[in-house]
Amino acid sequence: MNPSLRDAADQGSIDALYASIQMDPEVLDRIDKIPFVETPLHIVASAGHTLFAMEIMKLKPSFARKLNQDGFTPLHLALQKLRALENDQALQKKQTQLVYRLVSVDKDLIRVQGREGVTPLHYVAQIGNLHLLTKFLKDCPTSVEDVTIRGENVLHIALKNNMPELEAFSYLLRRVLGSYLKDAKLLEEKLLYCTDDEGNTLSLLEVAVSIINQPEASP
Repeated sequence: MNPSLRDAADQGSIDALYASIQMDPEVLDRIDKIPFVETPLHIVASAGHTLFAMEIMKLKPSFARKLNQDGFTPLHLALQKLRALENDQALQKKQTQLVYRLVSVDKDLIRVQGREGVTPLHYVAQIGNLHLLTKFLKDCPTSVEDVTIRGENVLHIALKNNMPELEAFSYLLRRVLGSYLKDAKLLEEKLLYCTDDEGNTLSLLEVAVSIINQPEASP
């Protein structure tokens, strides 16, 4: 990447961005032609520069769906940074705002598959972030149908990565059952009876129901 453009992204400076474009009007176009590349949007996604991110998305919407050489979109990186900031509430709030703004421009970013077929929805299920699970499912309900290269859907991922409390899985199951209740066949085919590469299936409906119906632990 052009050093001046990288500096602009590092600083989150829109003025520096346009100064770089003035020096080289095709600087963004050349990046866009590369299949797997770190874009300025990848850089600012990890730095929390929301206004710069919005400016770049306006100029080059395609950057939001680009995978870098590690197989991640800017939204993937923004979520990874958000998780890393869990002990800093001020920076976490700033980073969360960036995630919201990225999704507000293009809700289907929630479904873009990165490394190993993992989508941003899969990632928030993996880390058990119920707040973002709620937002992502509201903004893009069909994202529950996406599977990784291992054949895992979001329910598999939540179940595997949130033991023993199973909070994310229980929440997702309630949400999915509510969304698909009027079409039981679709629910069965696409989610609850989906088998991953290890032979794990979510036909464990009895187990799921027992989890949901468990009384909450006393404080």
